[in-house]
Amino acid sequence: MILIMESEQIREIFAKNYVYQKPHHSNPVANLLARGIANYEEDKWAKHRKILKPAFHMEKLKLMLPAFYLSCIEMLKEWEQIIPYEGSKELDIWPQFQKLTSDMISRTAFGSSYEEGRRIFELQKEQAEIIMKQFNSIYIPGSRFLPTKSNKKMKETEKEVQESIRRLIDNRLKAKEAGQEFGDDLLGTLLESNSNEIEEQGSKEFGLTIDEVIRECKLFYFAGQETTSVWLVWTMILLSRHQNWQAKAREEVLQAFGSDQPAFDELSRLKIVTMILYESLRLYPPLATRTRRTNEETKLGNLYLPNGSLLFIPTILLHHDKEIWGEDAEEFKPERFKEGVLNATKGQMTFFPFGAGPRICIGQNFAMLEAKTAIALILQQFEFELSPSYIHVPHCIVALQPKFGAPLLLQKL
Repeated sequence: MILIMESEQIREIFAKNYVYQKPHHSNPVANLLARGIANYEEDKWAKHRKILKPAFHMEKLKLMLPAFYLSCIEMLKEWEQIIPYEGSKELDIWPQFQKLTSDMISRTAFGSSYEEGRRIFELQKEQAEIIMKQFNSIYIPGSRFLPTKSNKKMKETEKEVQESIRRLIDNRLKAKEAGQEFGDDLLGTLLESNSNEIEEQGSKEFGLTIDEVIRECKLFYFAGQETTSVWLVWTMILLSRHQNWQAKAREEVLQAFGSDQPAFDELSRLKIVTMILYESLRLYPPLATRTRRTNEETKLGNLYLPNGSLLFIPTILLHHDKEIWGEDAEEFKPERFKEGVLNATKGQMTFFPFGAGPRICIGQNFAMLEAKTAIALILQQFEFELSPSYIHVPHCIVALQPKFGAPLLLQKL
């Protein structure tokens, strides 16, 4: 395994995605969780990316904003019931954000059948917990075929998830045959993009199979839910610690749209909130490391790499590197991003919370819109600070989480 810390080498690794590929998991159980575009390589990856792309187009994202808004408002209504009119109340926001992001994804992925979508995600969450337990124990080849309690549970859950998503897809296909549209949500856009591709190329081989569509839906949930919820939780913790930035961000939000529902353009213009969100990603990147494996013998700068070399890019170390960010690299200073990311990094490849190159996260703008909506609406209605019971222990499960939750003291504005 080779640790890569050089900006130019990192840029090359991300750019040459045919040479530097994602390592495959030796533990087959992991594949139950989420296979899809994130795991594919070469032509298969290119095909999936092409078909998925329209679902994340800015015009589509604009249509998803009301769904994000609805999810946030539901959460804030719950907060209002918990928090008294006078004084503050402690609330652990970590489980709240996990629920919020899965709610946002259920709505945007499955639109009107979002209740069913939610059920699918709850099953996936159970699945993830069983798999993570197995992950942290010694993997014995063949053990997944034994009729243990957890193996049976995993099989049943997998079957139920598959059947539920298949049912949703069948309903869309029937509606399409009856002359209706596929729908504007993620599943609808994906099915439409897929059918267009098949039509253009004149063969089903160019499209995704139903199984592949199911896998992409599962991956979308996995990749999107956990990463955005940790992004939100660390942002709230940082704003609790830095009241001056919380006040600045709130002022910006209230000037932009007062107590109204934000429009897409208004959210796009939130400069301070964006700087804060970037700085939060720098200090607590959801994925602390990236790995790649060489697909052939190659040269990387002055390194000669045999085929099959494992490259390890420690995102979190680069995001905290004093040579790049200055002596205050450990501190929360959103003003670093005042002139955008390129300026903050002096053009070096040292800040990549969403990856980079051709394989940059396809859901990057989706996540940004989610995060902005949630933070803006919270700032509109609440003030918050760290609770004395908060214990600061970031730890990695899949993403970088607060080990003991995030209890804050919230107060109505």
